[in-house]
Amino acid sequence: MSLEKFIEEQIGKAMAEGKFDNLPGAGQPLDLTTYFQTPEHLRLCYSILKNNEFTPPEVEILREIEALKRQLAATADADRQKQLNKTIAEKTLTFKLLLENHQRTK
Repeated sequence: MSLEKFIEEQIGKAMAEGKFDNLPGAGQPLDLTTYFQTPEHLRLCYSILKNNEFTPPEVEILREIEALKRQLAATADADRQKQLNKTIAEKTLTFKLLLENHQRTK
């Protein structure tokens, strides 16, 4: 039995058992815009990272900055606002340094 035939049989069995029925995004069109906007030599790397739920440090820092900005908008305490502004500035600087470091290593 060829490998292709074996794989087709396994997929057929899984479909018959309904294992593909409740997948996230079922019935929705695939949006491949981001995929094709990504440079070809990075697609596989990004796919591996995404499939393993790895988040780059830069993205984590941006998420932290956004959370801090939301906290800042929600607080009326002047001391807390000052502290949050300082933390936002520090995280922004860290983010910029990471980007600059990536540019240097290219």
